[in-house]
Amino acid sequence: MSAAAPAEIRLTLPDGSQRTCPAGSTGADVAAAIGPGLAKAALAIRLDGKLRDLSTKLTGDARFEIVTLKDKNEAELLELIRHDGAHVMAQAVQELFPGTQITFGPATDDGFYYDFVRDQPFTPEDFAAIEQRMAEIVKRDLPIKREEWPADKAVDYFKSIGETYKAEWVAEIAKRGEAISVYRQGDGWLDLCMGPHMPSTGKLPVAFKIMKVSGAYWRGDAKNRQLQRVYATAWRDPKELAAHLQRLEEAEKRDHRRLGREMGLFHQQEEAAGMVFWHPLGWTLYRSLERFMRERLEAARYVEVKTPQLVDRKLWEASGHWEKFRQNMYIAENEEGIRDYAADDSERIFALKPMNCPCHVQIFNQGLKSYRDLPLRMAEFGSCHRFEPGGALHGIMRVRNFTQDDAHIFCTEDQIISESQAFCSLLQSIYKDLGFTDVRVKFSDRPATRAGSDEIWDKAEGALKEACDAVGLEYTLNPGEGAFYGPKLEFVLRDTIGRDWQCGTLQVDFVLPERLGAEYVGADGARHRPVMLHRAILGSFERFIGILLEHYAGKLPLWLAPLQVVVAPIVSDADGYAQSVADQLEAAGLRVTTDLRNEKINYKIREHSLAKVPVLAIVGKKEAEQGSITLRRLGVEAQETLALADALARLAAEAKMPSRA
Repeated sequence: MSAAAPAEIRLTLPDGSQRTCPAGSTGADVAAAIGPGLAKAALAIRLDGKLRDLSTKLTGDARFEIVTLKDKNEAELLELIRHDGAHVMAQAVQELFPGTQITFGPATDDGFYYDFVRDQPFTPEDFAAIEQRMAEIVKRDLPIKREEWPADKAVDYFKSIGETYKAEWVAEIAKRGEAISVYRQGDGWLDLCMGPHMPSTGKLPVAFKIMKVSGAYWRGDAKNRQLQRVYATAWRDPKELAAHLQRLEEAEKRDHRRLGREMGLFHQQEEAAGMVFWHPLGWTLYRSLERFMRERLEAARYVEVKTPQLVDRKLWEASGHWEKFRQNMYIAENEEGIRDYAADDSERIFALKPMNCPCHVQIFNQGLKSYRDLPLRMAEFGSCHRFEPGGALHGIMRVRNFTQDDAHIFCTEDQIISESQAFCSLLQSIYKDLGFTDVRVKFSDRPATRAGSDEIWDKAEGALKEACDAVGLEYTLNPGEGAFYGPKLEFVLRDTIGRDWQCGTLQVDFVLPERLGAEYVGADGARHRPVMLHRAILGSFERFIGILLEHYAGKLPLWLAPLQVVVAPIVSDADGYAQSVADQLEAAGLRVTTDLRNEKINYKIREHSLAKVPVLAIVGKKEAEQGSITLRRLGVEAQETLALADALARLAAEAKMPSRA
């Protein structure tokens, strides 16, 4: 006989206190029992860390939390708001434009979108009407209820109302054996959705705005019908919305693609879509960042390696990447197949590496390692290739060829905490030196598609959480977003205009060493598997340089600026002195050039300011006679005249690269 269901269940609240309630109670029931104010503010619940509808029935003991507009997990709260916003926008569009079909409408990092099927194109003039109708739907305070339907009922229903795309998608879901859930707003309008959602439309803050419309293909396939994708944004209150719109305006001024052109750093072209053509100044910036990272890694006792670009598919199959990541890999073979000169001439397929970790295990496996060799911190500035959809490419922020500041720490289980602690300290000091002091951390646990047993994942997640506790690292949960071989920490930087950028990662991996046969000899003389910590700080050089350009609006710190000083004579009689000054600045270690063109000094100042040159050294007859230079800083109207020796010493000190032993 099966055990009887409990009559009461015990809920553990965020402050550690516990509360009992009858089994089968809903989240709304618990909120009401705690107090009327909380019941009114409640939007959803968090059950064992997972966001759920307020109407979810509670059937067993669990960690329990009421989600309100003041929830500490800002990202998760905004996703909930934007998910509801997408449904409200879809209902508004269908009320205003009968006959319009709806397809998909997910939340995004800064808003949401919905793809519509409509013969007549949307125009910016439609946006105000849609926003007004959305506000009306919010004012109606329509109850939002989840229902589960049999697949055949759902297919028949969507076909009956002319929603052929929804019917097609329901049939796909049914093949996977997943539940068919719909959310109904009021008595009529409903949409296919997994949820969760707030209890009524009246809970959605009226802090949304439609931003633009663009084209998209059904299910991302250019062979299918083109849809209209309407983008919008939604926030917790009008003040946050206004701040976001102001950030967008500022972000447009800081766009790294425009800055890249103005500063002469790089360009991209269709013949190498998703790749970067670095110009001399851009490559100087790249190498300065690389040199900074290399010095910091050497001080932290990393060893640097270099691994091949092309690797036989057999290694990717053994590592699991071929199964999990194949669609994003570039394959290399010629018309006759790539043949193994030393084997049986059978055809072999190679792939451009999308990541470095399997290759690093190959280096570890050369020669038997002892526990005395651990931890082994193996770093590579590894050039990787991944196929990204054309629509996802974005300047140098999202590319198909990039260089990771990648490293893998091979260690024992007992060393996970100390190595994680050392890494977090290194990462935070590097971010600080690069100008980022506001860093958030997300804990990403096991994804639906993964390698390794649940037992292995329990061990990996437990070890990473224990390391976080030891370091005193606060984090928010990011459910289901771990790598396929292990959980990870994601380090998110907040820039000067309040945007978040996920850059660094730390992943605990018990799976790959097992799959690729990594071993070391322990103190007991037996063979053991090392633990593999995958870690990155910048993420990729290309993307991080784009972030730096936008964070600083092109006004990079002097040590990073690709061109640090331009010496500009006011009159041609000072050309000789200008060249002498440039030579001495260069000898002091500065990156410098002269501007000897026969142009007025104000013209030169405007041009070099547009190119974001940090320092202009202006010289004329007076400076030549006195042995001085006049310094004009980027963005500063006031000028300063200094003796040449003093200026050389000051600029050399300012241009010194940050360094910590």
